[in-house]
Amino acid sequence: MNIVKGSVVKSLAGRDQDRIYVAVSVEDRFILIADGKLHKLEAPKRKNVKHISPTGNVICDRELTNKKLRKLLFELKTQGPN
Repeated sequence: MNIVKGSVVKSLAGRDQDRIYVAVSVEDRFILIADGKLHKLEAPKRKNVKHISPTGNVICDRELTNKKLRKLLFELKTQGPN
């Protein structure tokens, strides 16, 4: 599983199952994820790498705000798997 900073991932387990997030930071076995609404960029959620799946999309994290992140993730979610 090749997840880098800015990768768009989907949660596979937990209360947030099937939600889309962006990787803020990648640690050894854990990843910090944010969606701009429930988990802001300033306070990302720590999630086990086993419980996420990469979507193949990457978001440029330069000048990224919570509002821009919400908009980008909404667009990706409405596009569906193409």
